Order: sequence, then structure tokens, then C-alpha cells
Amino acid sequence: MDERRRARYIGSFLLLAALLGVLFGWNIYSGSLHLPTREVLEVLLSGEGENAAIVWDIRLPRILAAILLGGALSVSGFLLQTFFANPIAGPFVLGISSGSKLCVSLVMIFLLGRGILISSWMMIASAFVGAMLSMGFVLAVSHRVRQMSLLVISGMMVGYICSAITDFVVTFANDSDIVNLHNWSMGSFSGISWDNIRVVFPVVVAALVGTFLLSKPIRAYQMGEAYARNVGVNIRQFRIMLILLSSVLSACVAAFAGPVSFVGIAVPQLVKQLFGTAKPMIMIPACFLGGAVFCLFCDLIARTVFAPTELSISSVTAILGAPVVIAVMVRRRSRAWGEGA
Repeated sequence: MDERRRARYIGSFLLLAALLGVLFGWNIYSGSLHLPTREVLEVLLSGEGENAAIVWDIRLPRILAAILLGGALSVSGFLLQTFFANPIAGPFVLGISSGSKLCVSLVMIFLLGRGILISSWMMIASAFVGAMLSMGFVLAVSHRVRQMSLLVISGMMVGYICSAITDFVVTFANDSDIVNLHNWSMGSFSGISWDNIRVVFPVVVAALVGTFLLSKPIRAYQMGEAYARNVGVNIRQFRIMLILLSSVLSACVAAFAGPVSFVGIAVPQLVKQLFGTAKPMIMIPACFLGGAVFCLFCDLIARTVFAPTELSISSVTAILGAPVVIAVMVRRRSRAWGEGA
């Protein structure tokens, strides 16, 4: 690695870390109730104060959720883009997030309507089942459809169907315990508790470690399936691991935050441009940091722009992420025209 490239990597990581720190602090003292920096520091150091409950029980869990789930969604998008060798593949576009949302909402309505509390582990398990069902459909279509555009359209149709069914069942859910499903089904980091964080943290960390251990096979796979097979990569097992890891990561997001759009597509592309590389050893931690920064910023906008009214996190991520996807598609099309000329 030459010195210029190493300096770019270090500088990019430092930039993301600095942005993460700034947004962390900004999110703590911003909201419908603005807290002075001095008061926030006093609460963090002593754990006491008039607004200690707001900082410790509401804002900190929400901030940590945005970091963990935003990073998880970005890494999941990177894995799916690697799997399908396409820059616009992602959990939301392929309908995976919508499948998770549908499965979680059905389980929550069924159990809570009968007075049975659903655990965080059960929410993740339900979201994982939904993710695997949606992924299974996408993989089945991929064997019959060679054009990636048709595959993406098929995934989007699955997403629309799952979202429509979810909206239908949520609309007619009358139990007072599941009113918050309406906010969750639109995408939101609100309502995250420390109990949720205790469950999300080990799952996301374990999936990230598993992803990082696949760095070398991923790099080989990026060079082409034939090359990966020649250097000893078991393609079948490798693909299964990519599917499982990406599904676990996206399931965590869907279970606790609902559908969060465009993060899994836009952030890996932005990170790739920032670092100037697609190497997994760099991209995996960079995507996690980038997803955390992106979701913290979007959640800050969702909470503060029209406070006390809160926007859906997916509305904000779509506004900021969709232009990135459009730019990627236009660049990809321009490159194809240039090569065909």
C-alpha cells in the first residue's frame, strides 16, 4: 500500500469518526426539548439532573440504535451488492426489509392482541424469517431472470406487496397495545430501550465479526466467480454465508426500527467514493461508520426540523439517499454507452 493511499484511508476514517462524535453530541442535546451542553455533560457524568431520564432513557438508547442499526444496514447493503455484483442491490430495494417488516408485524399483532409480550429475540427471529423468505424469492427469480434490472423490479414488487399487506393488517389492528405499530411500520428509531440495545448489540457485533472473517473470500469473489473458485473459495458455502449475514443484519434493523430505505444502497457507494477502494478489509468498517453517521444525521433531521412533530426516518433517508442511487444508475448507464460506442 503506497503512502498516498494509506493517508487517504486514515484521513477518511478520521473524518467519519469526527462526524460520528459531532453528531453523537448534537443528537443528545437536540430535540423537541433543547438541552444546554453543560446540563447534558452534568447528566452524563453524574447520572442525575432534572432531565436525566430524557438523556439516559430516551436519547442515548435511540442514538446507539441509530449507530448500530445504521451501520448494520449499510454493511448488509455492501454484502448484497457483492453477492449480486450490482451497485443498486440492497435490503430495501430487493424487498428484504419489507418481508421482515411484514413478518414482525404479523407476529406482534398475533401475540400482543392476545396479551402476550413479544421479546426482542423473537422480534429478530421473526424479522430474520421474513428476510429469508423474501431473499428466497429473489434468488428463485435470479435463476430465471438474467437481467439485473428485471431482478430488481421483481424485488421491488415483492416489497410493495409486503408493505401493502403490512399496512392493511396494521390499519385494522385495534388493540391499544399495538398503536405504536403505525409509527414503526413507517420507520423510526423512537421507542428503543436499553433492553433492545442489549439484544441488538451482540447480534450485530457477531454478524460484523463473521462478515470481517469473510474479507478475503469477498475480495476474491469481487474479482469474479471463476477467480474465486480457482483460489479455493467454496462458492456455494460462501453465498450461503453472505445471505445469512446480510439477512441477520437487515433483520435487526427491521425488528426495531421498521423499514429504513436507501441506506443499504447509498452509503456503500458514498463510502467507496470517499475511500477510493472496494477492498472488504476497508469497506466493512468504513460502511459501518458511514451508515452510523448517515442514520444519526437523518434521525437528527427527523426529530428536530418540525419538532415536536417527528418525521419518518425513511422519509429523510429517501430524500438524501435517492439522489445517490440516481447518480449511480446514470453513471453506470453512461459507462455502458461509452463502452458500446
